[in-house]
Amino acid sequence: MDARQAPFSRWLQRHALLIDVVVAVALFLYDSMYLTAQYAGLQALSLPWFITMEALSAAICVVYVLRRRFPLVVAGVVVVASCGYVLSGVGLSPAPLVVMGLLTYFLAGQGGWRLGVPAAVVASAWVVVAAQPLLRQDYLRIGEVGVLVLAAALAATLGALTRSRRQHVDGLRRLNEQLVRERDARAQVAAAEERARIAREIHDIVSHGLGTMVVMADGATQVVATDPQQAGAAMARVRDTGREAMTEMRRMLDVLRSDDPAMRAPQPGLDRLDRLVDEARAGGLRVELSVTGRPKALPTGVDLAAYRIVQEALTNARKHGGPLLSLVSVTVHHTATAVELHITDDGSEPAPVTAGTAPPGHGLVGMRERATAYGGTVAAGPLADGGFEVRARLPIEETR
Repeated sequence: MDARQAPFSRWLQRHALLIDVVVAVALFLYDSMYLTAQYAGLQALSLPWFITMEALSAAICVVYVLRRRFPLVVAGVVVVASCGYVLSGVGLSPAPLVVMGLLTYFLAGQGGWRLGVPAAVVASAWVVVAAQPLLRQDYLRIGEVGVLVLAAALAATLGALTRSRRQHVDGLRRLNEQLVRERDARAQVAAAEERARIAREIHDIVSHGLGTMVVMADGATQVVATDPQQAGAAMARVRDTGREAMTEMRRMLDVLRSDDPAMRAPQPGLDRLDRLVDEARAGGLRVELSVTGRPKALPTGVDLAAYRIVQEALTNARKHGGPLLSLVSVTVHHTATAVELHITDDGSEPAPVTAGTAPPGHGLVGMRERATAYGGTVAAGPLADGGFEVRARLPIEETR
């Protein structure tokens, strides 16, 4: 059962058997009243035929409840029992008339026109034959019989249309589930790729730190005898660099890494933000840069992550901003415990993924992965008056 269906539809599905039983009982009681009127009022039935008709009415109503499990068997039983109404001369009695219409709709809903057309033909033929006694006695007119025949055709048509709609909805549901699986798979792949890239960058940071430590330690050993003060300063630098490298190493333990020598290059930081903005302006993008607070030396990994987040935000603005994009505002705010980034544009938010469209880029995924690696957060979404914004906060941890 689909939880997204309307409450009334869910209630109908849960109580389908109960509803069938209520309909069957109501039909039997109504048909019994009609047969009783034929027997006791109009004297049109003898007692044996009255008892037989009551039994046939009960059979029709009982097997109607079983139509979901044995549709063709139930249809055959109903047709045979309805022929008994013709032989008795009762004609169009409520139970066979209504059950045949419901079965025509049900069979068309299950098998489409393949079952709906034969069911409508059989029901129409029965109506025409069963109506003859009533026509002869002027209880019924030809036009009314035609309406009943059209009702059988309408029941078959509605059943076939219901089946087509159900198949269409099921197809859309399957397509939606497939798109969700593909979206999740793309997100997982993007996250893995981004973790690998982050790991390579952290590898470069740690390698640089260890190289610096080796150089400084080697210099300290050479001047320790002649200039102990300079040697002490060099060792202090080795200590600080080692602590920073250890911090970065702890962060990379949970990140899968692919050793690609092509990716090992000096990594930028916020000190190169002016160059990044100039490159964006050279590409035709109007960018305003604002730096507030008191800038301080950031851990290399945090500095790189902040730079990459701004870079990804500018790239996303250029790709998804659309024709309305005229300005991108970049604000970097330094506090004592964090660096905060706020990037906004006046273009359009990235379009959602639909069937037949190309998948979007993984810029937002990359931003969140970078921020999470350093205990930060990223929030992105459309602005109320148009445009898109990215907010990121990267904490600055004290080196231990």
